Order: sequence, then structure tokens, then C-alpha cells
Amino acid sequence: MEKGTERKAWRATLALTLLFLALLSWGLWRSGFFQAIRTADGIQSYIQRFAPYSHLVFFLIQLASVILAPIPSNITAAAGGILFGTFPAFLLTAGAVILGSAIVFQLGRTLGKPFVERFVSGPNQKKYGELIRRKRDSFLFLAFLFPFFPDDILCIMAGLTEISTRRFLLLVILARPWGLLVASAVGGSVLHIPIWGMILLGLGGILLFVLAMKYGERFEGAVMEKLKRDP
Repeated sequence: MEKGTERKAWRATLALTLLFLALLSWGLWRSGFFQAIRTADGIQSYIQRFAPYSHLVFFLIQLASVILAPIPSNITAAAGGILFGTFPAFLLTAGAVILGSAIVFQLGRTLGKPFVERFVSGPNQKKYGELIRRKRDSFLFLAFLFPFFPDDILCIMAGLTEISTRRFLLLVILARPWGLLVASAVGGSVLHIPIWGMILLGLGGILLFVLAMKYGERFEGAVMEKLKRDP
């Protein structure tokens, strides 16, 4: 394919993608979703409006929560736990989040930096871009594991790296579902975590992240060296 044709195809794909995202945002706004997500009760009421298709609507909301990063998937997972129970909410959320992660990763890879720059602010590109490039697998795994990182933004930025699609999906599957399971369990009343417990978990996560970023390469090298020595 000639460069001119490739450029036209890229522009058409970009335009269609932006149009789809704009229509999706407009549809959610018109349906009252962005007003509903301000509270857990609002989310529950919104989803219940679509019975008997509530499970499908919940899945689509969770999918949109990845493609449209401002929607907090952990909060909607907790609401799903209340409505459907812990494990149905978790399975629907995990499936949607993994699929959504693959979509935004592929969009970043296919449409490149100009597309990513439309959805990721300059400060976030500067803050996370170098970490993703230098400590790619370890950083992505830890960022996906802990809830205080912008997972969806990191998924689209990861599309600009050399990581393979299979390796990226493996990191997503291994790390992203755990926080969603906790949120679904809290919503389903299976797990009750007091405020002080959440604070301790957050502090512990930050400590683990700092240690991994500082000593991750040394630890990885030691493990690889041990594997080479073992028969």
C-alpha cells in the first residue's frame, strides 16, 4: 500500500474512532449516566432501569469505563455487586475490563501518538511515559494491580511501546481483576473493609510500588541468574 493511501486509511480510522467515542459519550450523557455515577445509589437506579437487560447494560457500562477513562470501574463494580452479587458482578466487570483494555491498547498501537495525545494529557504523558518505556512489564503489572493508577490511560500509552499484544493481555489478566474482585465483594457484602483498612492497604501498595521501582531490575536480574544456574 502506498504511503498516501496508508495516510488516508489512517485518517479515516481516526475520524471514525473519534466519532464513535463522541457518540458514545453523547449517548451516555443523554441517558443520564454521568449524573448517575456520582453516587452508588444513582448507578444502581440507572442500571435497574434497563431490566431485564440489566446484566448486558452493566457489562457495556464497564466496557465504556475503560474506553472513557473518567468512568470509575471500581465504583460501578461495587454497585454491580449490590445488584447481581459478588461473582456475577466480578465476571462481568473483569470480562469488560479485559476486552476494553485490549481495545484501547490496539487503538494506541494502530493510530499512534497523535491519537494518544488527544486522550492523554501532557503531564500524564511526561509522568508515565518514561516509566512505561524503561520498566515496562514491572511498571504495568504493578500499576494494574493497585487501584490508584490511571489503568486505562496506561493501556493506551502501552500501545506506543514494543510490548507484544499477547504479553500485554497477560499482564492485564494477571493484575487488573484483583481490585475489581475486591470492589465487587464489597458491593456484594462478602467483604467489609473499614476506612482504616483501606488506608493501610493503600499505604502498603505505595510502599510495594516504590520498592519495586527502585529494586525491580536488581530483583529481576537475581531471579534470571538463579534460573540460569538451576538445572
